[in-house]
Amino acid sequence: MKIAPLVTSLVLLLSGCASGSAERLDTKVPVEAPEFVWRGVDLSYVNEIEDCGATYLDANGRRGDPYSILANAGANLVRLRLWVSPTWTEYSTLKDVKRSIARARQHGMEVLLDFHFSDDWAHPGKQLIPADWASAENNQALAQKMYDYTYGVLKELAAENLLPEHVQVGNETNTELFLREEVAEDAPINWTRNVVFLNAGIGAVRQFSADSGRDINIMLHIAQPENVERWLDDGAKAGLKDFDLIGISYYAKWSKMPFSLVGPAVALLSAKYQKPVIIVETAYPWTLDGNDSASNLLGPDSLINGYPATRSGQSRQISDLLSAVLKNGGEGIVYWEPAWISSSCSTRWGKGSHWENAALFDFDGRLHKGAAFLKPVPKVDP
Repeated sequence: MKIAPLVTSLVLLLSGCASGSAERLDTKVPVEAPEFVWRGVDLSYVNEIEDCGATYLDANGRRGDPYSILANAGANLVRLRLWVSPTWTEYSTLKDVKRSIARARQHGMEVLLDFHFSDDWAHPGKQLIPADWASAENNQALAQKMYDYTYGVLKELAAENLLPEHVQVGNETNTELFLREEVAEDAPINWTRNVVFLNAGIGAVRQFSADSGRDINIMLHIAQPENVERWLDDGAKAGLKDFDLIGISYYAKWSKMPFSLVGPAVALLSAKYQKPVIIVETAYPWTLDGNDSASNLLGPDSLINGYPATRSGQSRQISDLLSAVLKNGGEGIVYWEPAWISSSCSTRWGKGSHWENAALFDFDGRLHKGAAFLKPVPKVDP
C-alpha cells in the first residue's frame, strides 16, 4: 500500500526516529493561542431549508433564526459556498450568498466565502469547468475568466458592504481544476497548467485588496490531512505562492489518517509552512437513524472508536478535535452544515436531508449538546 508522505512523517516522528521533513520540525515548541479561534459553521443550506418550511429551536426549545441560535451558542464564523452559474438550483448563487452574508453580519460573525469555481459540487475528482467558461481558447484565457470573475464578485460584494474576511480559492482542490470530465481522486495533476489557475484566483483577491484597501485572507483547501503536504510541496515547486491559510477537510469516513494523528499532522503542517491551519470541514453523527427517506451520508463507516453515534459521542469527538487542533498550533474548525435538517426540500438523490443525523439540531429542529464545542472555554490563570 502506498502511504502518503505526511502519514509516513508522522509515523516516524511519533516513533522517535523521524527523518526527512519530520526530522527538521520541532512540533513540541510552546504554541501561543491564536487571537481568533475559528468556531465556524457552514450554513450554505439554511436559506433553502427555511424556504422549504423548516423551523429551528434553541436549546431551550424557543423558535429562532438559526444564525442567531448558533451565534448565541458561540459560533463566530459562517462559511458559504458559491457556484458560478448553476442551472439546477437557485441556491449558492451570488444572489443567495449575499442574503447569507447579510444574515451573518447581522449576528456579528465573520465570513469565509468558498469559491467552488464550478457550476456544481467541486471536490476531489470533480473539479469541472463552468459551462460559461468552457469556450476559453487556452489556459491563459481561462485563467483570465477566473480572475475577472473573482475580482468581480468581490467588487460587487464590497459595493453592498458584504465583503468577506476570508475566501477559499477552490474547494477540496486535491485534483486539477477546470477539467471537462470527472477523474479519479488520486489522478495526477498537471501542475504547470494547474498553478496558472490557482495563481489567477489568488492574484484577483490580492489585486482587489490592494485596490480597495481591504485585507482578505486567502485559504487553499485540501480534503483529508494525509494529502496536504504532497499537494502543497508539488504546488510550491510549480510556483504556487502567496496564500494565507491552510484549510483541511477531515472526515473519518474518507480519511486514511487515524484520529489520533490529526493533531500531530496539524503541528507538522503548521511548523513546516508557517501558516495557520484550520479544519475547515468536519462533522460527526449523533445518531445512525434517519428522519426522512433521503439516505444519510455518514453511517457506521464514519465512527471513531470511543465516540459512539450519540449526542454525547458527537459532542466529545468534535470538542476533542478542536482541542487537538488548538494544542498543535492550528486555529480552529468549521462544522459542515450543522443546520441541514429534514424538510420538504429535495436533492437530486432524495427528499429531505442526507445529513440530519450529523446536524447540531435534533429531529425536532432543536439545538442539542453536539454544539458544545462552539462555546469558548474561559481562560484560567496558572
